[in-house]
Amino acid sequence: MNTAPLPPCPQCASELSYHDGSQFVCPECGHEWSSEAAVEAAEEVRIVRDANGSELKDGDTVTVIKDLKIKGSSLVVKVGTKVKNIRLTDGDHDIDCKIDGIGAMGLKSEFVKKA
Repeated sequence: MNTAPLPPCPQCASELSYHDGSQFVCPECGHEWSSEAAVEAAEEVRIVRDANGSELKDGDTVTVIKDLKIKGSSLVVKVGTKVKNIRLTDGDHDIDCKIDGIGAMGLKSEFVKKA
């Protein structure tokens, strides 16, 4: 028995999809899609781009393009701060990094440019 989680409906994002022969079916909106389409969708890679549209990858060095206030602190990440060895993540903030003098934090890719 295959215990892999079923993909959510591509139309309404319902988690209640079920497998029916060679198709997946969504009971909430009635949408049907093929198993091959679900595999292709799972293989899509998320591309993170900086403020200029350049593609970012793990290990890149970026430069901050705007003063960024740090929530819950009086510290500010100044314009022009170089951040080395970034790590791309999923979620609200695209980049996990360590900034000298501040420590570990998350940044949004829209506030950096590739160095």
